[in-house]
Amino acid sequence: MRGPLCIFVFLVLLLPGCLGADVRIATFNIAMGFDRPGEMRSALESGQHARLRAVADVLQRVRPDIVLLNEFDFDPATDAAGLLNRNYLVLQQGRYAPIEYPYHFRAPVNTGEDSGLDLDGDGKTGGPGDAWGFGHYSGQYGMLVLSRYPIDERRSRSFRRFPWSGMPGALRPVNPDGTPFHDEASWSVLRLSSKSHWDLLIETGNGPLHLLASHPTPPVFDGPEDRNGRRNFDEIRFWREYTNPEPAAWIRDDRGVAGGIGPDARFVILGDLNADPFDGDSLPGAIDQLLSAAWIDASCTPASAGGDEAARGQGGVNAMHQGEPSQDTADFNDRFSGNLRVDYVLPSANLQSMRCGIFWPARGSGEPDPAEVSDHRLVWLDIRL
Repeated sequence: MRGPLCIFVFLVLLLPGCLGADVRIATFNIAMGFDRPGEMRSALESGQHARLRAVADVLQRVRPDIVLLNEFDFDPATDAAGLLNRNYLVLQQGRYAPIEYPYHFRAPVNTGEDSGLDLDGDGKTGGPGDAWGFGHYSGQYGMLVLSRYPIDERRSRSFRRFPWSGMPGALRPVNPDGTPFHDEASWSVLRLSSKSHWDLLIETGNGPLHLLASHPTPPVFDGPEDRNGRRNFDEIRFWREYTNPEPAAWIRDDRGVAGGIGPDARFVILGDLNADPFDGDSLPGAIDQLLSAAWIDASCTPASAGGDEAARGQGGVNAMHQGEPSQDTADFNDRFSGNLRVDYVLPSANLQSMRCGIFWPARGSGEPDPAEVSDHRLVWLDIRL
């Protein structure tokens, strides 16, 4: 093989996506649940943490090109992506070939960062309920994006500090008597994001792709004011407003730049959004804000054999659910919440969705047992650029 043809083939092998091949994008809440700062670093350094080995096994099986890992602690002193690659992903964990991600993004999150205010209304300050986002230490329940494609951090945006009160029509929590749950001083500075909202610009080789990553708060663990349910609703609403082709001048990122994503942008919204279309404790219509938007393509609904099998076998609350059990993405307590669809990968309508799925194999399939990894399942989507 000589001349231009040789160069062409070399570039095809070198540059992922340069011919418009399908790109697999995934979200995976790995629910590490560490109790103390530094435990994630120790687990990454050891190369022997059973849950992280199981996470690597799943990633080697599904092989996403871009993946958001929710509940991956943020520690600025640790090369988390490097350790995860070196000690887990490039080592064969099961039957599948190693995988490596040369690019990544991580940044501070609101969880565990003390606000100095009484945000949970218990009459005291300090503790996980008074952090900007619930957490026992700074960086708990963080986020990490791994990518085979370069990430343009200079043109990426973060909305971690955006005030909830800055959203027009925000669902401000109120007490049963109608008075505001938070005093004016607290409400004026309370951040919308329980972790963060990121707009990461991915350079695919076929034009830019905006990866819109977040992890809204669960709509539970509060009182009659439903502050977490209301916050969850508005955290989800943020992406609807941000991607709306109509201007959203009230949106302002952490650098002070105003406005939404802009018309005709190609994007994928992904993450553990903690809202099911039919069941669970989220406010009615919370996730429908995205599923019903004309500029978002929700036509590819992921499903799995394992989800259907689990819901029918576990019973409990699952028997009363309205949603299709094969579309569940999380295996929760069957007495209180049951299994739910809470993890999403939703592309813009100007992208071509090819196929999608949930890594939740049926028992006896010979695949890795997802229950050994997390109470959530990896959700993936293939798009063609």
